[in-house]
Amino acid sequence: MCRRLVEYGGRGVSVRQLGGNRAGEMRIARFLHNPKVTHRAMLKAALAGTCARVVGRHVLAIQDTSALRINEKGMGLSFNPVLAVDANEGTVLGLVDNFFLSRKDGERASHKDRAFADKDSRRWLSGAESASALIEAGAACVTMIEDREGDIYECFVFNPAGVEKLVRAAQDRRLSDDTSLFSKADSWKEAGRMMVDLPAAPGRKARQAELSLSLGEVEILRPKHRSVGKDQLPEKIAVRLVIAREINAPKDEEPAIWFLITTHQVNDIADARRVVGFYRARWTIEQLFRTMKTKGFDVEALRQEEDGPLENLVTAILIAAVKVMQLVAERDGKARRPLADVCDPADQPALERVCKTLEGKTAKQKNPHDKGSLAFAAWVFARLGGWNCYYGKPGPLVMLRGLTQFHAIKHGWNLRDV
Repeated sequence: MCRRLVEYGGRGVSVRQLGGNRAGEMRIARFLHNPKVTHRAMLKAALAGTCARVVGRHVLAIQDTSALRINEKGMGLSFNPVLAVDANEGTVLGLVDNFFLSRKDGERASHKDRAFADKDSRRWLSGAESASALIEAGAACVTMIEDREGDIYECFVFNPAGVEKLVRAAQDRRLSDDTSLFSKADSWKEAGRMMVDLPAAPGRKARQAELSLSLGEVEILRPKHRSVGKDQLPEKIAVRLVIAREINAPKDEEPAIWFLITTHQVNDIADARRVVGFYRARWTIEQLFRTMKTKGFDVEALRQEEDGPLENLVTAILIAAVKVMQLVAERDGKARRPLADVCDPADQPALERVCKTLEGKTAKQKNPHDKGSLAFAAWVFARLGGWNCYYGKPGPLVMLRGLTQFHAIKHGWNLRDV
C-alpha cells in the first residue's frame, strides 16, 4: 500500500484510485478494516527501519500535532507524529511514532481535575518515551524538539533518561529567584549574535533575521494550579535557557523572540547557537504536514470511518510522506544512501532512461549523482516535478509531483512489450 500511496500521492488519495480496479479496491478496503491490521503494527515496522539508520548519530526527535478532522468546537481527530532527523546533516532518518487524539462532544471534564496520565498532553511525554528506542538502537544522542504546546512541567520531571529535551517556552513561569522566565530577556546581557532564515508564517513573510542571544540556568518552580499528582512533582527543576531575540526587524513586522528551555548543557555562545539551530529544525515537521495535506496527499479529504480504517490509512500515508521527505533530504547526496532505502531497485533502468531525457547541455543540467543512489533518483523526480536545476532547491511538493509523474511514465515503460 505504501508503494501505491507514493505513486498516486501527488493527485490526492482515495481507496478506489489506490486499488486501480474493483478487485484492488476491495483488497485495500479489506486491509483497512481487518482487525488484525493496526496502525501500531505499521508504526512498529517503521520504527525498526528508522532504528537501523541512527547508529552513531545525534538524532533530533521532532514532534508536533496537526488537525485531521476538527469541527468549529475543536472536536474531532488529530495526529501527533514523531520524526527522526539527523542533527548535523538535517537528513530525515524516518518515523519514530504517531499518536491519534480524539476529542468528542461531552468530554468536558475539568482539565485541572484530571491526572496528567489521563490528559491529551500526556502525548508529549509519550513521544519522548518512544524516542528512547533510538538510544537503545545506538544513537549517539537524542534530543526531543517541541514547540510551545510541549512546555509542560511533568514532561521535564519524567523525561526518560538519555533523551535531551528542547522546547520553546509557552508561559512566563515562576522562578526560584522570585523572578519570572520572560523577565530574563531584559536582565541578561547579550552573549553574541547569529543570522537565521525565518520561514514564512501567518502574517509574516520569509526573511533573514539577526538574533541577539543570551543564555543561563534557571530553576522553574512547580506550577501552583496542580491539584492532582502534585505530591509526585518536585518543588523546582533546574534547566538551561537560551533567549533568541530578533534585532532590527523590518518596519511593521513583529520581532521574533524565542525562549528555549533545554536539558542540554549551554555554557557559551557556541552552545547557544547550536540550541537555536536544533530548534529551527522543528520546521521539518511542518514540511511533513504540508506534504500530507491539501497540496500533497490531501489527507484531510479522507472519508474512511474512525476507530480503525481511518487511522490505518492515515498511518500508511504518514509513512509514505516520510519517504518523500527522505528524498528531499538526500537531494544533495550528503548521506550517500542507496536507492533501495526508498525506491524499488527494479526501477533503476527506467530512472536512468528518464534521466537522459531530462539532462541538458550545461554541467548544472547534468545529474551529478551515482547511478543506484537515492540522490540520483531524487534528482530525476525533482526535474519531473518542475525543478530547473538553477533556482533554489526542490522541496517536498515538487518531489511528490515528480515522483507521481515518474510512476505514470513507469506504467508505460512496463507496457512497452505488451
